Amino acid sequence: MHKAFEAGSVLFLLSTAAFATPPELSPRPSSRPAFSAVEVQRASIAVIESLAPEARAGDVTQANLPSGTGNARFDLWLGAFRDRALAQGIRGDVLDRALASVRYDDDAIRRDRNQSEFSKAIWEYLDSAASDTRIRNGKSALAAHGATLNAIERRYGVEKEIVAAVWGLESAYGSFRGSSHVMSSMATLAFDGRRGPFFEKQLVAALRILQAGDTTPDRMTGSWAGAMGHTQFMPTSYLDYAVDFTGDGRRDIWSDDPSDALASTAAYLKQFGWTSGQPWGVEVRLPEGFDYALADRDIERSPAAWARIGVIGLNGKAVADHGPAAILLPAGGQGPAFMIFKNFSVIERYNTADAYVIGVGHLADRIAGRPAVQSDWPRHDRALTFSERKEMQERLTAAGFSTKGVDGRIGPLTISAVRAYQQAHGLVPDGYPSLSLLTRLR
Repeated sequence: MHKAFEAGSVLFLLSTAAFATPPELSPRPSSRPAFSAVEVQRASIAVIESLAPEARAGDVTQANLPSGTGNARFDLWLGAFRDRALAQGIRGDVLDRALASVRYDDDAIRRDRNQSEFSKAIWEYLDSAASDTRIRNGKSALAAHGATLNAIERRYGVEKEIVAAVWGLESAYGSFRGSSHVMSSMATLAFDGRRGPFFEKQLVAALRILQAGDTTPDRMTGSWAGAMGHTQFMPTSYLDYAVDFTGDGRRDIWSDDPSDALASTAAYLKQFGWTSGQPWGVEVRLPEGFDYALADRDIERSPAAWARIGVIGLNGKAVADHGPAAILLPAGGQGPAFMIFKNFSVIERYNTADAYVIGVGHLADRIAGRPAVQSDWPRHDRALTFSERKEMQERLTAAGFSTKGVDGRIGPLTISAVRAYQQAHGLVPDGYPSLSLLTRLR
């Protein structure tokens, strides 16, 4: 979802810095910043962040503020922000009520800047995302809210297990929705964070939510980065996609009643093209001598066409025809293979990390009573650290297989470079950036 970074990683990393709660409660892939769930899907963050702060009239930034305490400078910034918000149509009374309780949030800054060096591999991520506890709690949530989830499924055509799985990953079925004061967190990050323009946009959106009367400043709580409610909507996404499913005149994603939040998630997925009845993906068996260069998101064929070259379901038959599909190898040629359909990319609109998409899809499958992944993961391997990922990019580029930059993020460009290197050296060209490959490059 965060288009400023390489997405579609095959290594699938999980940043330990992203946990607001223990991993069992809040798994979070790190192929994007540690925001939660639905974020500024239609905004080009790369463009926003390219704007110099001084280009915005009346801005008060750390660079041009007088020396003094952080809080004093923050208060000056709030005054300048108030003028900008008024110019964007936010009423003065709404601003006064909302900003009265805003305080500088040191914890939000600490979390924003705390980028972990170490990551988890996809199998470790799935151990948490689809743990026995999360599956059991998902089945219980499905039973407790069955009438609501069935009604949501009928209205939006999004399977109730998928909605429940998003709920399970985002807030452990409503148990951990975040207790940060969203206005304070976003104001602090807009003033002092690494993505000031992004968070100021979220702050203005939050004010629009308050102005519409959907909630109050004291009830607007969420994660340290401003993600709110049972399924963790950012304010801009709330404005665009949240729905009033209960009919009480408010889109209340903060209530203990999850109805509006769950319906908003289904409405969001439907908006981006969810196909009812289509799986996110199906585990498949690859034939002997499979051309691993075909395991590419850009190469799509019908299940029948894949079957003609020996790519079949675990039952030994061709996968049912759910439309064009690609082959995904989340752990390279040594791990499971999946045939993925359009709904995979729809979940990806919620979070671009493929590990997250597989986590949602697999958790939904398990809640529905389908089996766990059958093939073995290469658990003898481990995820590369951030510095090792950068080293791999540097060494690939130096060897003549350019990754078009060194940023420590494994995405399509790096995967293509890995695959080209593997092909040139007679290795299985699965594009998987493993520790053994790095060792060979050294």
